Amino acid sequence: MQVYDELVARGLIAQVTNEEEIRKMVNDGKAVFYIGFDPTADSLHVGHFMALCLMKRLQMAGNKPIALIGGGTAMIGDPSGRTDMRQMMTPETIQHNVDCFKKQMSKFIDFSDEKALMVNNADWLLPLNYVEMLRDVGAHFSVNRMLTAECYKKRMEKGLSFLEFNYMIMQSYDFLKLYEKYGCNMQFGGDDQWSNMLGGTELIRRKLGKDAHAMTITLLLNSEGNKMGKTARGAVWLDPEKTSPYEFYQYWRNVSDADVLKCLRMLTFLPLEQIDAMDRWEGSQLNEAKEILAYELTKLVHSEEEAKKAQESARALFGNGSAQEMPTAALTMEDFREGRVDILTIVHKSGLCASRSEARRNVQQGGVTVNGEKVTEIGMSYTPEQLLEGIVVKRGKKNFKKVVLS
Repeated sequence: MQVYDELVARGLIAQVTNEEEIRKMVNDGKAVFYIGFDPTADSLHVGHFMALCLMKRLQMAGNKPIALIGGGTAMIGDPSGRTDMRQMMTPETIQHNVDCFKKQMSKFIDFSDEKALMVNNADWLLPLNYVEMLRDVGAHFSVNRMLTAECYKKRMEKGLSFLEFNYMIMQSYDFLKLYEKYGCNMQFGGDDQWSNMLGGTELIRRKLGKDAHAMTITLLLNSEGNKMGKTARGAVWLDPEKTSPYEFYQYWRNVSDADVLKCLRMLTFLPLEQIDAMDRWEGSQLNEAKEILAYELTKLVHSEEEAKKAQESARALFGNGSAQEMPTAALTMEDFREGRVDILTIVHKSGLCASRSEARRNVQQGGVTVNGEKVTEIGMSYTPEQLLEGIVVKRGKKNFKKVVLS
């Protein structure tokens, strides 16, 4: 199976501008492609995972990736997927974040011998002359057409600043500069970037009379249609100082039954034949699939050593060892309100705290974890399905119960 067909089989491709041309370029290793990363934090997170894995897959097939760090566009902020305006950052903060990104990306992409490039759009965006930009680039964009883009439609309801309105033009200009300077003939990005990407292909056609291509990656959504990569504590980061390898492992170990096979296909490098065989798995076998998913992704992001340590720690706490001897507390459906039970009820009814007020204090002080994830929101709640398998609730370092639904 050639690489493009594998991307399709794994469910990674959402939209393409010219499938026949893109298929040939990618399969022949002729694509020089870029993916943009805005340095809005000092670490990449699970939301970047799809892009990093795609870059790795395509580089393995002989294509050349360009990681474009948005040091310039980060000073404006991408309105895609936003209902409010992003806070602007200082140049110093942006540079710090860029340096952190470089280190993390090197785990996925081989930058040696110019097999891949990392460039910063601040190099060409910041020196721009405003009048020249309006004449040379702005003249090729229709305001009416731009306003039909989904990212602008959402922001128009609350107010779209002129600052953000320029984002599409600047991203399109990035593609033009990368085409001229590095022969970049393809752009990849999240499906919410489609309008911005088409702006770039159209600008190259108008300015240079050349064809360039765009392909969007399927967004990583769970079975409920929400973006994956969030926990009660916030984003799941790739930086071990922000999300430990154990917490990272546990995030993937705790994905729902409905999501595990999709994640294995989209994110791991396991052979499709091996994953397809898991389609028939059910019950406890799906727990094994979740272990495989968590191990493979932790190994990819951190190291095989960290993946083994995280797996051993999880098994010691939840697995066939000490978990069998773990004290158990049972809740009934009477403890649920509108199909959910809140964390304060769980901590109180399990006997880990004598009262709801004590449970509240422990949660607010960060002393409660569920399946290895710290819970700090007193409104956190769980479904009967989650308790059927059982959750491990800890208060402090030594008090824990396996809470199940009887």
